[in-house]
Amino acid sequence: MSTPWNTPGEGGSTPPPASHPEHPQSIQYTEHIQRTQRTQRTEGHPPSVGEPDWRRLSPRTLLVHCGWLGAPLGSLALTALATGGRITGGAWLTLAAIAAAFAVVTGAGLVRWARTGFRVTGESLEVRSGLLTRRMRSVPLHRIRTVDLTASPLHRLLGVTVLRAGTAGSGESGGELSLEALATAEGERLRAELLARAATGTVDEDPVLARINWRWLRYAPLTFWVVGGVFVAGGSAYRVLHEIGIEPWKLGFVRRAFEEFGNGMLWLTIPAALLAVVLLGSVGAVVLYVENWWDYRLEWADAGTLRVHRGLLTTRSVTIERARLRGVVLREPLLLRAGGGATVRAVAGGLGNKEENRKRSGLLPPAPRRDALQVASGTLQSPFPTREMTGRQESGSLVRHPRVALRRRRVRGVLFGVLPGAVLLAGLGAAFTAPVLLHAAWIYAAVTTPVALWLARDAYRNLGHGIAGRHLVARSGTFSRDTLVLRREAVAAWTFTTSPFTRRAGLVSLTAAVAAGEEGYRIPDLAEGAAPGFAAAATPGLLDEFLVHPQSTRGGTTYQRRKGDSAPEGRFGTGDMT
Repeated sequence: MSTPWNTPGEGGSTPPPASHPEHPQSIQYTEHIQRTQRTQRTEGHPPSVGEPDWRRLSPRTLLVHCGWLGAPLGSLALTALATGGRITGGAWLTLAAIAAAFAVVTGAGLVRWARTGFRVTGESLEVRSGLLTRRMRSVPLHRIRTVDLTASPLHRLLGVTVLRAGTAGSGESGGELSLEALATAEGERLRAELLARAATGTVDEDPVLARINWRWLRYAPLTFWVVGGVFVAGGSAYRVLHEIGIEPWKLGFVRRAFEEFGNGMLWLTIPAALLAVVLLGSVGAVVLYVENWWDYRLEWADAGTLRVHRGLLTTRSVTIERARLRGVVLREPLLLRAGGGATVRAVAGGLGNKEENRKRSGLLPPAPRRDALQVASGTLQSPFPTREMTGRQESGSLVRHPRVALRRRRVRGVLFGVLPGAVLLAGLGAAFTAPVLLHAAWIYAAVTTPVALWLARDAYRNLGHGIAGRHLVARSGTFSRDTLVLRREAVAAWTFTTSPFTRRAGLVSLTAAVAAGEEGYRIPDLAEGAAPGFAAAATPGLLDEFLVHPQSTRGGTTYQRRKGDSAPEGRFGTGDMT
């Protein structure tokens, strides 16, 4: 039996009236379609016409999850070698436990892979996962700020990669969406698809800011890890051997080496040992440099996206949206600075928490300072401020800090660098009546005092701050001299910090709170009367409600905090402003 609205006519079927539940514009029909779509998404049914298909991760994901077997199996192999091939009952139990864990992990990985899917709709990236508790994550495409591809040696061997999409809220809260593991070609296509939604155009000039130059390898040994890395590696090896029941001190060749070292002439063996540590550390630094920065390329993928590609065994491809790029840091560690080198790091949001940010914010490996300045300027898309410091604020210059800051650094260098060692040696010499330790105490003080004073002088000469156009500039540090160039509008709050000693010296430290990078950047030991003025000039309007009108003095302009106003949390911190 046909009805008036479904009887075929000359021009096709006649639609039902608007009051009928099956009319396309009726409320009942719309709710029915929405319920059907929700059920399809929840139960994994094929999507309706017009919706993109759900895609799965690569089946090789299961092999990636088995990578944890390398450590226990390697420990068993080392144990077998150390015991001459004899496998103890405990080792067999360990092997059985590994087999059981392998079965459990593989089964769980299979279920997780089967129940995980993703798709890109017209407005969002959606990921669903879970067995007993189904979880659906949907990230709007306009909030995605970075799309990175990372592949460890195991990933590269299997032809897969890990895609991480950072959002505008990425940080300690974990606003990052990760897909592990995609086929390499699929990952590249997905990254291009996601970035295409946020592309703002093309770059008119050469988009490549820097490429690897292997002459930069000479800067690799000019880092702390030349010495510290050797001891860290030695400690890690000792811990691994100790965990598998091997005592390194009981090994024959180790005991013989220490006996020969102790029986030799120490005035020759100690310098030889230090030279060996430096050489070994230099080789390790070069190897790490090659592994981390192989095929390095820094470029503007488009007018709104900065991309860093690097890595030999573990490849990394990090993208930073220009809108989230707040500034750069030109970092010059002491040894690297002595060799004329520097590195560059980005101050950007969406790179994860502090630990992830340190791994992913590097823009340039240790390289000549000239190249570092070019990279920093290309990243900022404006000239990097390089003018010398003056006693007062000039356009683009850095202002010197009060000379009392030099005295503070000298006092701290003597108190914390010279006195503890000298007092310890003198105390041991007096307790054990050992004249050699008493002589060592005054020799130590005589040698370290000039070094501490020189470092204090260098730290003071590196202090400076200023305003260069749209950017705030701050420089400090001696073991690592850091020059921060930060967009002024990126500063969300100021913290003014003093102590009884700094108040007596008339100094105050400023900390700029930024929703990017290290989240807080400190400018130490400014003049107490100049600090509020500098903060107010750098971020107009941010401190107006806490300051009275400026007062003209011979030394320049000073600001005062309003009487009766308390220091709100996140703006002033501790200490009184005058």
